[in-house]
Amino acid sequence: MSLPTDAVTALQAFQAIGGWEQRARLLMQWGERLSALPEADKVDANLVQGCESLVWLVGHLQDGHWQFAASSEARLIRGLVALLLARVNGLSAAELQTVDLPDWFAQLGLSRQLSPSRSNGLNAVLQRMRELSCTQH
Repeated sequence: MSLPTDAVTALQAFQAIGGWEQRARLLMQWGERLSALPEADKVDANLVQGCESLVWLVGHLQDGHWQFAASSEARLIRGLVALLLARVNGLSAAELQTVDLPDWFAQLGLSRQLSPSRSNGLNAVLQRMRELSCTQH
């Protein structure tokens, strides 16, 4: 399966740098690129369950491909969510089911920085995306 353009961009950027400090800086930059969600979308119905940090997620189907938007108060989580969005935006519902989260963050060189709680939180976000994609065709 080919990667969305943003995912390729992310991979090239993260694979081009060494050390964790540079990756952490890049991670924060990705988080800053995340468009702010309108306050109207920051409602309990859009809150992802299973995250220690508050993460809101909305998604819509456009020509058979999913586009998600998300927001979080936590800077590090915002960066990780931005990278997850880069990986999944533009996928079909079927492709969304096959996304391998640990593999994606391993490719980015970020798996060591994913604590179990962060990993669980990101899995919860991906799970919520899959639920949305199954309920809206």
